Amino acid sequence: MPTTEPPVPAPAPAEAVGPLIRGITVLRELTAADGRQSLGTLARETALARSTVDRIATTLIRMGYLRPIGRDVALTPRLMELGNAYLGATGLPDLLGPHADRLADALDESVSIAVPDRDGIRFVHQATRRRAMSLTFRIGDLLPAERTAHGQVFAADWTEEEWAHWRERWEADPENLRFPAVPPFRRPEGFLAETAALAREQGWAMDDQLIEPGLIALVLPVRGPRGGPAVCGVSVVSHTSRHSAGSLREAVLPALRETVAAMEDDLRSAPPAEPARRSPDAIGSAAWTEASKQELGREFVEALARGLTVLTAFGPGRAELSLTAVAEATGLARATARRALITLAHLGYVTTRGRDFSLTPRVLDLGFAPLSRTPLSRIAEPHLADLAVAVQDSASLAVLAGDDVQYTAAIATRRVLSVNVTVGTRLPAFVTSLGRVLLAGLPPAERAARLERADRTTLTSRTVTAPAELTRLLEATAQDGYAFVDEELEEGLRSIAVPIRDRTGRAVAAVNISTHTSRRSPAQCREELLPALRTAAARIEEDLHTAGRHVRTDTTA
Repeated sequence: MPTTEPPVPAPAPAEAVGPLIRGITVLRELTAADGRQSLGTLARETALARSTVDRIATTLIRMGYLRPIGRDVALTPRLMELGNAYLGATGLPDLLGPHADRLADALDESVSIAVPDRDGIRFVHQATRRRAMSLTFRIGDLLPAERTAHGQVFAADWTEEEWAHWRERWEADPENLRFPAVPPFRRPEGFLAETAALAREQGWAMDDQLIEPGLIALVLPVRGPRGGPAVCGVSVVSHTSRHSAGSLREAVLPALRETVAAMEDDLRSAPPAEPARRSPDAIGSAAWTEASKQELGREFVEALARGLTVLTAFGPGRAELSLTAVAEATGLARATARRALITLAHLGYVTTRGRDFSLTPRVLDLGFAPLSRTPLSRIAEPHLADLAVAVQDSASLAVLAGDDVQYTAAIATRRVLSVNVTVGTRLPAFVTSLGRVLLAGLPPAERAARLERADRTTLTSRTVTAPAELTRLLEATAQDGYAFVDEELEEGLRSIAVPIRDRTGRAVAAVNISTHTSRRSPAQCREELLPALRTAAARIEEDLHTAGRHVRTDTTA
């Protein structure tokens, strides 16, 4: 499958880091393949030697950016830390996203924020409506300027050099075949110039089914504190079944203008972001890469790991960094950091202003779009599989669904006698370890109300049904951080569960291990299973927090 953009032009600068270029080529090919590909296909599509692809994959697996699945490799949520570095550095999703969310609620339409990326646009925030026919794009998707209203308002500010770059790309790809986020279609060459001029005149632009039939959008530019070209554009997106282009403009333009004015006020008045602290033992640090090299030898491409680490030096409060600051943040020698920055600038992921460096939206091209749609169940599955293998018992993930728990992921161990629960199964929350963990995380009043209305049917001789006793058990669960249920759901079945918490600390799901009473005593469950369970939960939470930093992760699927 071809990548979304033309190959990197040659020649590369003399100081460019070849292994970093090749590693990024593999990541982009995986991104174009929607996040998963065989190593043989990667070698064929990138024109790299199979041994080179194997070493790159080994390095990225070590960094936690890939995971092996049979003969394939797949992108992991941890890779999103690269895109998060760019999004955090811009500050746009954090500062302007709440405005977009409120506008979407007020209008009952989807609202998106996109930034310019040379001759295209990339989405950085979305507030969507839950409908059967939903209008959404993936965060990080690259769309051609001529196919979007965002592109029209950005092109209104283009220089002659930027227009020349666009014409060169348009002539090479007039049907947008290099943009998989949109269906192929050819617009007349003068179309963008005409619509950009109109956008400059009226201050807004309309997408009347430019991207695909049925989709319409109205976009206003958002200017930065110092004016100049738009730093982003805000769109209200609808469907022709709900609006025409004219009725959408009449219905939403006043509210959209108010929102953009509030966004620009915030951009002017926002205090500088506090730099986020980096962990001294963060994956990819100089000491970590050196240790990995010593352990894995030539199979670990140290130059690739160091180069990608440079991207994570940026973030909130670190939008522009000097070479010295990058070196200090990563623990790399100045010469090593300098070569990495030269390479990343050549590839279009870093730009310079004077002596300072900053990230470009192209960083989102490194896996962010396909990973942005990963639900919690898929984030958890590899960790549940590792847990089931480690303890030789079944592991599951579940969420609250009314007065029940609903299983959203499950891994059964390979034993003659095993606990095998089908995804989608619902069980009473009050009588399961998963449910008790989730009930324990609720405010006391809501917890009591759920217990009161629940159908507390006795399932075994051990089932606790009395509200007072259940309240005591839930309070103990909240204090201890885990729930243990011994033969209350089914004779011979024991289970132990811990919560999965989002970035706010709210328990959004729970993970458990189920075992037969003949295998482990209650004490053994706590001594042997609980530590492994907590380790797995911590790994799931780490991935969830990375994935959910700038994207709403679906915890129900």
